Amino acid sequence: MSDGFLQEILFGDPAFLVRVLIVGVCAYVALVIIVRLSGKRTLSSMNAFDFIVNVAVGSILASTIVSRDVSLAEGVLALGILVVLQYAVSWSSVRSEGVQKAVKSEPRLLFHAGEFLHGAMRRERIAESEIRQALRSEGVASLEGVHAIVLETNGNLSVLQKSDGMGSLVDVARPRR
Repeated sequence: MSDGFLQEILFGDPAFLVRVLIVGVCAYVALVIIVRLSGKRTLSSMNAFDFIVNVAVGSILASTIVSRDVSLAEGVLALGILVVLQYAVSWSSVRSEGVQKAVKSEPRLLFHAGEFLHGAMRRERIAESEIRQALRSEGVASLEGVHAIVLETNGNLSVLQKSDGMGSLVDVARPRR
């Protein structure tokens, strides 16, 4: 194996490394500026839609930095388009119930008043073991002190203690009887 071959495998083309450095720094700065201009919500993970946008932003950023086929301008434009669309959808969902229902799921009650709600758990594909894991993560040793467990729109499980009351369950989907 020659030294040139090993150097090519380990380091690639030196000119491309310089490109990655310059484009990486510029793309990062552009992303920071775009996110600052668009607001805190842009990179939040409040629901599945936000998560998808975050994954897409990461993919675009990575492609811009390491792909020879994507220019800095193309990458920044793609980031800008994605952030503007995410802003428009979140702005619209706050103002329109129809848009909100189209892009966001509703929280779902999975455990209430001492009972697992197995129908809701099946529809959401959540096992009892996952609910017990959420309890342990919250430092809750027993279901006896739990009033409700809710699958939130972002996929997290919220554990509500009996002392918390019912106020936070107002917008939670309940099982049909």
